[in-house]
Amino acid sequence: MDKRTLIFLVATAVTFFGVNYYFSEPAKAVAPPKPKEQKVDAASETGSYYVLENGYQQLVFSDKGAALAEVNLPFNTKESVVKPIEFDTDMAKDSPFNAQFPSQKYRKNGSTELKDPVLGGYYPLLRRTLVLDKQNHKVLVPPRFFLGNTVSEYPEMANLTYTVKEFDQNHIVFENDQPLRKIRKTYSFATAGGKDLPYVIDLKVEVIGEAKGLYLTSGVPEIELVSGSPAPVLKYRLVRQNETEIEKIDMPKEREEISFSSIYPNWISNSNGYFGIIMNPVSDVAAGYKVEYAPGSLVPTRLVDIDSRYDRYKASDYPGYMTLMPLSSSEGATSYRIFAGPYEDKLLKGIDAQITETGVENPDFAASQTFLGWFSFISRPFAKLLMILLNFFYDFTNSWAFSIVLLTIVLRVMLYPLNNWSFKSMRRMQALSPKMTAIQERYKKEPKKAQMEIMNLYREEKVNPVSGCLPLLIQMPFLIGMFDLLKSAFPLRGASFIPGWIDNLTAPDVLFTWGYPLPLIGNQLHLLPFLLGAVMFLQQKMSSTAPKNVNQMTDQQRQQKLMGNIMVAVFTIMFYNFPSGLNIYWLSSMLLGVLQQWLTNKMAMAPKKA
Repeated sequence: MDKRTLIFLVATAVTFFGVNYYFSEPAKAVAPPKPKEQKVDAASETGSYYVLENGYQQLVFSDKGAALAEVNLPFNTKESVVKPIEFDTDMAKDSPFNAQFPSQKYRKNGSTELKDPVLGGYYPLLRRTLVLDKQNHKVLVPPRFFLGNTVSEYPEMANLTYTVKEFDQNHIVFENDQPLRKIRKTYSFATAGGKDLPYVIDLKVEVIGEAKGLYLTSGVPEIELVSGSPAPVLKYRLVRQNETEIEKIDMPKEREEISFSSIYPNWISNSNGYFGIIMNPVSDVAAGYKVEYAPGSLVPTRLVDIDSRYDRYKASDYPGYMTLMPLSSSEGATSYRIFAGPYEDKLLKGIDAQITETGVENPDFAASQTFLGWFSFISRPFAKLLMILLNFFYDFTNSWAFSIVLLTIVLRVMLYPLNNWSFKSMRRMQALSPKMTAIQERYKKEPKKAQMEIMNLYREEKVNPVSGCLPLLIQMPFLIGMFDLLKSAFPLRGASFIPGWIDNLTAPDVLFTWGYPLPLIGNQLHLLPFLLGAVMFLQQKMSSTAPKNVNQMTDQQRQQKLMGNIMVAVFTIMFYNFPSGLNIYWLSSMLLGVLQQWLTNKMAMAPKKA
């Protein structure tokens, strides 16, 4: 379970019990990198660039390493499921030199003519060359961090220049002759059953000569922010004793490389939370894999250029990670199937089915979506159930936001008896508060005696002080599943609810922005957390039985009121950078809770019939 899930669970417990809270400081504004790279111009860019493109991908190859310097995913094609978000529009408007696709002049379909990049229209899946200011200072991503480069323990291997031997609209072939070996690489758009495989590339690497110690690189995915923080995930699939296992890979620390030599993964997934690369060998390869730390100053994220004049992000705070899978240790050809695209469950299952229908073993790419963590055994089944319901409502509403609200209503209706029991139990406990205070005052010097008298009071009034725990325990699986679902469900990325305010359900809502970022809240006003805080304050007022006049309150009641006000403030700040989809769920749930509280209070105050 990651930090954001832990924060959410602690917040949920505090909402029910009102006794504990956890304060999480949002990522603070930090300075952009001070580039050490020399000033360069376009004419001195390393390598030549070649583009293969279809409705799913724009593949940008460099002759340095015969590798993919860029994988750009289009927004406005009938095939693509990728939608633009705020960062994309901000980059196109404020930093057009970093929103060009490809980032360099290129050749296409075997033509010798150099073509100019176009502005916008794509999502950059890989980190790529970044212009840090308008004076053309650039950070050039080293070829070692491209996708599909063939590297070894010798650094110069990653910078070899290849010759293009074949190049048409569907495939490209590179060759390089070395004293000890000859390498030939063939990239093509993957097909199965005569149809294109969405976002999948076929790569064949032929080695003539010395083949030991060669690895294939995955590239470094661009950063995606989830609740204001990066969310990289590395996993691999393994079949052991006829049982499929999905294992999470620990992130290497600064300047570290992790190497495993005795594992034969079926594939390795390198994801940023919503997009990623899956390296799937389809022929025999050597054992093992590696994971390499990529410093943010060397391979910068495009976030560095967002509000850089206000030092909002710092490259060193956003490192990347690259996986490396071995080629065959014997002379000959090694084939890979490479997925480079969105981690959308329906899409991945469709790719698995399309490949399986041809009689080939199921690659099981959909398993890359497996929940892993301390409470995955809880979150996995409930998140799947909730996603089924969410998709069901979406078929009727065609709105993910309304679907979240309907799902919240269904959960509230299902759990109404438990919540009602909890509310009544709380009211009975509050009604006993004066008697409990009197007992504590009477036995100030005898705490054990006071405790026994309070327990007797509970028995006489037939009140169970822990009765509020059961509803929480029963609801917890739904809450964990909902959090895991809403913080990372790809269909919600870029899904709009109220244009101009809630444009992306996986990011905080933005009512308006300003220039200089302020502590805690940055340079954007997120309204939903304040609405949530207001509803939480209202719910506390409705559930309280304390006198309205502060002077008539007991010390315990004053402390409870102060604690409640502090909780409202803390929760508003805590939820400030949460995804708007999650805040819509939480706000809807609390509004329904207020309604239920009002009905409970009304029924409690109604005169009983004789």
